[in-house]
Amino acid sequence: MSEHLLSIVLFTPLAGMLVLLLLPGSNKNLIRIWANIAAAAGFLVSLPLVFRFDKNAEGFQMVERYDWIPALGVKYYLGIDGISLLLVMLTTLLGFLAILSSWSAIDRHLKAYYAMFLLQQTGMIGVFISLDFFLFYVFWEVVLVPMYFIIGVWGGPRKLYAAIKFFLYTLAGSVLMLLGILTLYFQHFEQHGFYTFEISELLKLDMPLALERWVFWAFFIGFAIKVPMFPFHTWLPDAHTEAPTAGSVILAAILLKMGTYGFLRFSLPLLPKASIDPWIVQVMAALSIVAIIYGALVSLMQDDWKRLVAFSSVSHLGFCTLGIFALNPNGIAGSVIQQINHGISTGMLFLIVGVAYERRHTRMISEYGGLAHVMPNFSFVFAFAMLSSAGLPLLNGFVGEFTILQGAFETNRAWAAFAVTGVILGAAYLLWLYQRTMLGQITNPKNLRLPDLNLREWAVFLPFMAWALWIGVYPKPYFEVLEKPVAQLVERVRPDYFAQHALAVQAPAPGAVEAGER
Repeated sequence: MSEHLLSIVLFTPLAGMLVLLLLPGSNKNLIRIWANIAAAAGFLVSLPLVFRFDKNAEGFQMVERYDWIPALGVKYYLGIDGISLLLVMLTTLLGFLAILSSWSAIDRHLKAYYAMFLLQQTGMIGVFISLDFFLFYVFWEVVLVPMYFIIGVWGGPRKLYAAIKFFLYTLAGSVLMLLGILTLYFQHFEQHGFYTFEISELLKLDMPLALERWVFWAFFIGFAIKVPMFPFHTWLPDAHTEAPTAGSVILAAILLKMGTYGFLRFSLPLLPKASIDPWIVQVMAALSIVAIIYGALVSLMQDDWKRLVAFSSVSHLGFCTLGIFALNPNGIAGSVIQQINHGISTGMLFLIVGVAYERRHTRMISEYGGLAHVMPNFSFVFAFAMLSSAGLPLLNGFVGEFTILQGAFETNRAWAAFAVTGVILGAAYLLWLYQRTMLGQITNPKNLRLPDLNLREWAVFLPFMAWALWIGVYPKPYFEVLEKPVAQLVERVRPDYFAQHALAVQAPAPGAVEAGER
């Protein structure tokens, strides 16, 4: 069993979905219970990955490799490093919590609803552990279908518009990404004489800079739409706003990370010449900084609670892409940790909107005010999530943002100077949102008798809060897990980085020798 641990983690949600489809559709409680059991099992079988992972090992671990379509050079090839380990654990835990949060929120087509979530869980895990490009692309496309139905069937008033927009944007990016994959596939045949989609084999390619640039931009469209980077973000607010609460949580916390993961796993190591090209780096940094500031400013102007949180994702993910293209260990490690942080913090914020919506059936901020008087526990959890997202020291957001800014400052001080305004604006829109909804007097009589958090809702929020505290107080294990894969990435893109850094550390400060002689 231990030899096939990744396959077990990958297919447990799918097995749960197949059993779910056999249950009688009329027994709603049985469907809910089984869906939660299947999601919990998906998380529990992923826990051994944490304990078996060797932070000091080079390369990928727990590898499974079998021929799948030999005629095309396609393999069933799985493995994880520190980056994919953290994203898999984020997926399995938040997938379970999202399904748990749906208990009372969804009451129609229950079997199909939970089946879509379990299928999507398999697709997302597959994206993060695939080491064969063909297999990766299959899982990448699989994820698209259930999210389309989650938005289109169980979403809000404009659900069909949002679902179609999400589908078309993502599909357009996927097609261009496929062209990039096929370019690498045929280039490998030209240079080495056999066809393969294996990432480890494609790393041996030596392509001219001009060709790498074209492939980089093909990948960029696919990954940037998924992140989403400015100006490819316009599908995101609609999808978030219309999706049911659990769909918004999964969309923000995990699906968006597929784009940043793509840059880290494929764009940087497979296209090192293009990734270090000054013009490309400047464009990526500029788009990231625009996203940071633009997303925060637009969040300040929202009157819809959920739409505000949606636009905040554009700003937060801008930090993640800026860290990646700082192309140094602090920037990349900070980016990965901030991806986890964003999943925790924004997942909590969307769940908070969902709790309020279940009670009042409105997301308009003006409909609320003074909720702390009648829902003190809810206001406490909201304050925690808000401060986590704003980057308060000793909470998770601070660790990621600080490390990214440190990496950005090392590469270009102007980047850090512009990006830090996003931290200030982020605190502004979050504090203003909290003030308008939680503080002051209750002016709307409909808010006078709202029930506070129940036990199931506490059970959903407590794991988020515990994880946010752990990363904020003791982030060392996360940096240790990321140290090797991040170093390999930097070495691949900037082979002279560590040698130059070592010389800089060893060299005496100007005037130090003279001072010592005196």
